[in-house]
Amino acid sequence: MKTLLIIPAYNEGLNIEKTVKDVTENTDYDYVVINDASKDDTKEICEKNRLNMISLPINFGLTSVIQVGMKYAYLNDYDIVIQFDGDGQHEAKYTKNLVKEIEEGNCDIAIGSRFVTKKKPISIRMLGSKILTTTIKLTTLKTIKDPTSGMRAYNKKAIEQFAKNASLTPEPDTLVYMLKKKFTIKEVQVEMKEREFGESYLKPLKSIEYMMNMFFSIIFIRAITRTNK
Repeated sequence: MKTLLIIPAYNEGLNIEKTVKDVTENTDYDYVVINDASKDDTKEICEKNRLNMISLPINFGLTSVIQVGMKYAYLNDYDIVIQFDGDGQHEAKYTKNLVKEIEEGNCDIAIGSRFVTKKKPISIRMLGSKILTTTIKLTTLKTIKDPTSGMRAYNKKAIEQFAKNASLTPEPDTLVYMLKKKFTIKEVQVEMKEREFGESYLKPLKSIEYMMNMFFSIIFIRAITRTNK
């Protein structure tokens, strides 16, 4: 199946070349880097290395980046899209396992999960993840052990949903929306590395704010989504 990796990049000048090299050396999938108006040299590095890139004129944020990538995939008739972080934490070799699940018809969305066979470590961030897992379970009766994973694969039906519905985000509340719409989701065990360069935008206070926003979004927005018959 025709497969595309969407690689969001904001100030990933120290990581993006290595990330794309990992993709091209370990898969035969297409990719597109979405440069979200980085303030560093991300754009220049992509241009210098002739990487396939869409460069946004202003910083829109991750949701808009994924929307742009999904529209690109939809217009270019891709069968599978994989969301793949540009910071070097994801390993391209694991994307094949996600694609396999979709190709075999086992799910509409495959999540690269750190916790299918491994327990979550004890930390404030993982406590937030556990709360989201519980909230999703209460609203959908489905268990997603790693709801905040940024490595996800989507089939053609899910790509179309994103391309035509601007309210969908690459966040846990959209997983609830998809489940309510009868999309099937499966988690696949993967390993993720620590960020080598740069900083995550989710600092401790931001992480708490993020988890609270997701909690209320799942409860009050996605939980009332009308289920498809």
